[in-house]
Amino acid sequence: MSSNLQLLAARVLLSVIFIMAGYGKLGGVEGTAGYMTSLGIPLASVTVWLVIALELLGGIAILVGFFTRYVSWALAAFCIASGFLAHFQPEDQMQMIMFMKNVAITGGFLALAVSGPGAWSVDARRA
Repeated sequence: MSSNLQLLAARVLLSVIFIMAGYGKLGGVEGTAGYMTSLGIPLASVTVWLVIALELLGGIAILVGFFTRYVSWALAAFCIASGFLAHFQPEDQMQMIMFMKNVAITGGFLALAVSGPGAWSVDARRA
């Protein structure tokens, strides 16, 4: 399998979760803001919209390979931050699985930030 196909597959697999999560939050903005408030996240009614924008727009950018390195860094930081804020509960095995999922996704984004999006991307066409 060519490296360009592998990078495309990585982008698709990494982006789908964020596009779906951002889209899903649009149907329950108030509920998500309430959950964020319960976690102690300040200005949750504003922060929720920033999260939705990052997930949707960042996910789409990764999917098409647009500003891939920068967006990968942003989503890697988001994954680690949200992992610690929402899932780091050592006494709860399911939450720790979710935390480790965030850590693993962070690794995928860091690899993508280093490798770039490959030839089958908007970034490659802009170069």
